[in-house]
Amino acid sequence: MFVLRIQCKDKPGIVAAVATSLANADCNIEDSSQFHDPLSGCFFMRVVFTPCVEAAEKRFQEQFQHIAKGFDMRWEVSVQDKPLKVLVLCSKTDHCLNDILYRTRTGNLNIEIVGVASNHETNKQLVEERGYDFHYLPISAQTKHEQEARLRDLIEDSGAELIVMARYMQILSADFCADYAGRVINIHHSFLPGFKGANPYKQAYERGVKIIGATAHYATSDLDEGPIIEQDVRRIDHSYDAKRLQSEGRDTEARVLARAIRLYSERRIFLQDLRTIIL
Repeated sequence: MFVLRIQCKDKPGIVAAVATSLANADCNIEDSSQFHDPLSGCFFMRVVFTPCVEAAEKRFQEQFQHIAKGFDMRWEVSVQDKPLKVLVLCSKTDHCLNDILYRTRTGNLNIEIVGVASNHETNKQLVEERGYDFHYLPISAQTKHEQEARLRDLIEDSGAELIVMARYMQILSADFCADYAGRVINIHHSFLPGFKGANPYKQAYERGVKIIGATAHYATSDLDEGPIIEQDVRRIDHSYDAKRLQSEGRDTEARVLARAIRLYSERRIFLQDLRTIIL
């Protein structure tokens, strides 16, 4: 099966044109979803289709170019079941990293981990025991530019389609974020901006919060301000100490990040200005 993604200004006839083009190319629609955004006037569509005869997908793409040009579409076709190549970035904590490795091994995530890079060697044994390449990329204020250059080389050499910041505690440069826009997903606790810093759960405990959560978003040059992909929360009460808050929070972070990766691998995320459309 294949996934067709479309984004353009909305006007009458788009759905009919897509369906007709697929039918004329001997392709069958398995699933279809679309959305009209009243704020921007844009139209978004995701279609899963199956070729009914040999070379039907190629024929559709050739025929659809004329249709797409008429609607001024941005569009792409990808193989639905092909594993997404992912490079994971981490620092010292391993809850998100370990969860991704487990979900990949069990088939819960349809991804191919092409490597794990870190500015610390803490998780080297964990990664290599799971059979993946570990890349130690130390960084300091003086070597940030050189470290990012090595990271760029790693991305290009591995063919990574998505870069996942699994609690990677480094700020990416504006140039890096711009060059890989829409390809870098970060996870953070949703206490921001109220509880910043290295110990947010201790701060949350001291303030007596009633809800903890996590947010997965695209990385941008504005720290923790990128378009939101997925979020979740969990209710707590005064009996939770800082250690239990951290445990509950980490579980939520791992779960939310996994959902975001799945949405990306299934080609369900559309970017529109500062927000995402999920189909």
